[in-house]
Amino acid sequence: MLGVGLVRGINVGGNARVAKADLAAAFEAAGFEEVGTLLQSGNAVFRGSGAPTAAQAEAVVAALAESSGVSVGVVLLPEDRFRRIAADNPLLEASDDDSRLVVTFLDHDVPSGVTAPEDADLAPEVVRLGDRAIYQWSPLGVSKSVVPAAFWRSLGPVATGRNQRTVLRLLAELDRRG
Repeated sequence: MLGVGLVRGINVGGNARVAKADLAAAFEAAGFEEVGTLLQSGNAVFRGSGAPTAAQAEAVVAALAESSGVSVGVVLLPEDRFRRIAADNPLLEASDDDSRLVVTFLDHDVPSGVTAPEDADLAPEVVRLGDRAIYQWSPLGVSKSVVPAAFWRSLGPVATGRNQRTVLRLLAELDRRG
């Protein structure tokens, strides 16, 4: 079974540097095979014997801490869940720039009681909640986002965003391997 691994917070702005070889080795240490990394921002596609487990996520985290000294979170998704999250993006038609359309993947359900900020409070940004995902359209750029930090904190510790360009690259890699 194919899967996708998304590591939070590495190789962003020169912080928490992890070499692609070390990233691949961490996934292999967790029992995955045919590991390939994409870009320099913590993306991996792999093959496993079944759906990825919490124990495997913990093994990836531990291997990265040992090899690179970084403390990270990781979201592991079976191919079908990754594809479903990508396809369910309600903001695809609102976007005209894939670098400003972001999917934040969660390793858990959206906590009960968490609601998206009101459109009027964010305009022209838009945020929508999905199944283990948050969708964000930031037409002025992600760096100019006005989504409150408290909203992101309310989601829990293991959440990691990828822009639509990266999502499409990961989908293409899954297609290539399928």
